[in-house]
Amino acid sequence: MRNVPCCGPGSRAGDAVARLLVQQSASTRTTAGPVGAPHAVIDLPGGTFRMGTDAPTFPQDREGPVRSVHVEGFSIDAYAVTNARFAAFVDGTSYVTEAERFGWSFVFYRFLPPELSHARPVPGVPWWRAVLGATWCAPEGPGSDLAGRADHPVVHVSWRDARAFATWAGGRLAREAEWEYAARGGLEGRRFPWGDELERGGRHRCNVWQGTFPERDTGEDGFVGTAPVDAFEPNGFGLYNVVGNVWEWCEDRFDGARPEGPGPRVQRGGSYLCHASYCDRYRVSARTPSDEDSSTGHLGFRLAYDRSDGSGSDAATAR
Repeated sequence: MRNVPCCGPGSRAGDAVARLLVQQSASTRTTAGPVGAPHAVIDLPGGTFRMGTDAPTFPQDREGPVRSVHVEGFSIDAYAVTNARFAAFVDGTSYVTEAERFGWSFVFYRFLPPELSHARPVPGVPWWRAVLGATWCAPEGPGSDLAGRADHPVVHVSWRDARAFATWAGGRLAREAEWEYAARGGLEGRRFPWGDELERGGRHRCNVWQGTFPERDTGEDGFVGTAPVDAFEPNGFGLYNVVGNVWEWCEDRFDGARPEGPGPRVQRGGSYLCHASYCDRYRVSARTPSDEDSSTGHLGFRLAYDRSDGSGSDAATAR
């Protein structure tokens, strides 16, 4: 069952877009640049770090208590998976996402053109609309496309879609402890990868909501909606946009049970819709659940990898 997001099949329209994006990316696929080849991989040695917080904004999210967690060495993408990279996957496999099979996905109401403004609001969170035909390659529904967004994170992908891509790409989704370890970038006990102030020194360091939610986003950080995956400075480990921009799927179940069992999965990092007045979940310790088949316009993923030297992470252990 598709759940409410935090904060007839539609027209695919993806084959031509996929071919275009693959052509755009072909000459740079072996580089570490974000357009076309956002596949710079960070090797992390692993270690013990302090995970979680003792001052959660939402106690029901179970961010705490702070505990020592050990992770083995693993690798993780510097960037979230882009539209260009996902297009290459679709082009090579003819994969059909769950949003395409369901025929709809959740879109933030401010992004809808007038002809789609009648789309059904979600009870309790009316800024979300269930839009027929909204997919990864038509993010705002029929008539929208990926023009100018090859280097933006792919959205409208479910946990199962992300896993399918990971299998194709030779990776996997990060385990939750791995994700937080990597997102912190070596800086422990802080709200953000750079410290405790959202705009330290008056500088914008991530893509989140400015203004009054949900009516007006001033875009003071330079973006309304998604940003390129290399926007802003990386954290201490070289990862970009681990907070803000888009939520990222993790492998784990939200309730902490064995990952292969059924149940909601963990999302991490917050998104461009996060604001302190409503969804203060753009902190590195924040987490939220979502069903495996859910997809929204602010949810993407990045890949992790077992280390080729045999030091891959089989588990994270709390001490």
